[in-house]
Amino acid sequence: MEKAVMAEMISYFGADVRRINHALKVHAFASLLGAQEGLSSGELYTLSLAALLHDIGIREAERKYHSSAGKYQEIEGPPVAREILLKCGVPEREHARILHLIGNHHSYAKIDGKDFQLLVEADFLVNIYEDQMEPAATKSAVAKYFKTDSGRRLAFSMYPCAGG
Repeated sequence: MEKAVMAEMISYFGADVRRINHALKVHAFASLLGAQEGLSSGELYTLSLAALLHDIGIREAERKYHSSAGKYQEIEGPPVAREILLKCGVPEREHARILHLIGNHHSYAKIDGKDFQLLVEADFLVNIYEDQMEPAATKSAVAKYFKTDSGRRLAFSMYPCAGG
């Protein structure tokens, strides 16, 4: 089912290769961090699907609000993600957590589990590079938002300016 969700995400974004690549990179980092942090197979599964679909609300946010701001992604992402999950046959018992992660992934005060924490860290690992964050901003983001040993190690390795 993971590959089916991946294929649907790619199809949904179509020619928006930048967003497809972003989702694939976040997925790869989230999967790596989840394995390194010892998540159960069920937790890895929901984290993986949430990572693939975490920004799926961007198109609707841009269409409705003319903005890709995180708050709009969080509003618009879960309905689009639910359709994809249903189409791909993901059991409905898995939907709640996946949709919770998608619907809150920019609301850091709402982090309520290691899977959520790892999704945030994976997204930051990619965004630091894609957004060409300045060294001071990178250091601040890593200090403030990275809580897991695996995430911090990876951030310090990839971004020495983070101050590891």
